[in-house]
Amino acid sequence: MSAPARSTRPPRPRPRSGRRRRWGLRIALCLACLVLAVSAIGHLLVRELESGIHRVDAFGGLDNRPENAGGGVNFLVVGTDGRDRITRQEKVLYRLGGAPCHCTDTVILIHLSADRRRASVVSLPRDSYAVIPAYTDRAGKRHPAHPQRLNAAYAEGGPSLTVRTVEHATGVHIDHYLEVDFTSFMKTVDMVGGVKVCTARRLKDDHTGLDLPPGSHVLGGGQALQYVRSRHTDGTSDLGRIQRQQRFLASVLHQTAAGGVLLNPVRFNAVATTLLGSVRADHGFGAEDLMALGRAMNGLTPASSEFASVPVILPGRPLGGVGSTLHWDRPRAKRLFDAIRRDQPLTRHHARSAATIVDVAPRQVRVHVLNGTGTTGLARRADRALHATGFATTGSPADAATKDLARTVIRYDPVWDRSVRTLAAALPGAQLKPVPGQGGVIQVTVGADYKDVHPVRTEDPRKDRPGIEAVTGDEVGCA
Repeated sequence: MSAPARSTRPPRPRPRSGRRRRWGLRIALCLACLVLAVSAIGHLLVRELESGIHRVDAFGGLDNRPENAGGGVNFLVVGTDGRDRITRQEKVLYRLGGAPCHCTDTVILIHLSADRRRASVVSLPRDSYAVIPAYTDRAGKRHPAHPQRLNAAYAEGGPSLTVRTVEHATGVHIDHYLEVDFTSFMKTVDMVGGVKVCTARRLKDDHTGLDLPPGSHVLGGGQALQYVRSRHTDGTSDLGRIQRQQRFLASVLHQTAAGGVLLNPVRFNAVATTLLGSVRADHGFGAEDLMALGRAMNGLTPASSEFASVPVILPGRPLGGVGSTLHWDRPRAKRLFDAIRRDQPLTRHHARSAATIVDVAPRQVRVHVLNGTGTTGLARRADRALHATGFATTGSPADAATKDLARTVIRYDPVWDRSVRTLAAALPGAQLKPVPGQGGVIQVTVGADYKDVHPVRTEDPRKDRPGIEAVTGDEVGCA
């Protein structure tokens, strides 16, 4: 029997291979369409944002400017007291009815490192003593250099004279200028859904209407404006306000990064449009710069942002015809601005402390420890732990009358109610018992529930290196 004849027709292509080629083509087409779509969206976003930017001449006529030797980008951000677009209801509600001084309410220098991995925020107290350089006003009149408060430069010569005065005082080259008024600030805060702040004590300022109890709060635009403007919550005046502004900015950075605002084109466009619709910027700052800044900020975290204030000499000194001014501590200020010019970090890397933020420093709280259990040496252990945390313990622990105390008890004179909150934060779960007339020493009777002392600290900046007091965003933000 002969073998069957072989077919002379060419073999058919395998269907699976063909399907693979078609799917590969489809994927390539989809990727190409996606790239085109993203490019188109990005182009439209840039065009839309570009058209909404209000321009100011911030660098016109400037000469003898400092060099930017270390790289990076320096932004001068000023907050003005402009309130022309504030509604009558908002003026009443947020205490904004006074006459504006047409000066800068806030002056902040922001340095974005060359590698875009670090942001350094330096607050310049608005009452700083400054020498305003010689200038010619719009009427052609020549004004010689003269001493003034820093915030008066804007009233005299607008953005350009403000930039010139800051560069003269700091030796830092300013690359971009951004100006925010009350309205743009409130709108932007509302657009991001409010900003979370926390405080260890009540913040009350009759001048701005701010009234926040201790704890965490999400502030809308109006309340946020009260928070960053308040100067009369305590005796720290503008320096205390600067610390609150830094905590606010740290919270904004954390919220925008965690909430995906910078990665979501729709949300980013909405926030950017709102911001740029009422912010004024120099002619060189375009939407492309904003998009690049947004991409860089997305890589930042509270731990990679750092905050400092120009060190000053207290108390302030009077200046004839002006009032009290804050003079900078020149050697320490020089080290701060040298680090900015050289693109160097202001802080060393520190792991975030688990300490609870308190109002009164532990060193100001006097404590006497008693042992309310049958465990030998428990009071001495607690005394040593409290002392190591910073409390002013008597160093002479003793046994209490009772030996079967289950829960630690803190007895205190109600006069020292702020101090006892610091101690209670260090001994969470302890029972508080006010004892009128007890005096300035707080008594702690440790019970069987005592394990250890929880670390606490105040909101004061730490001295990270000689002459520079700076903190990272995760240290000043809410826990």
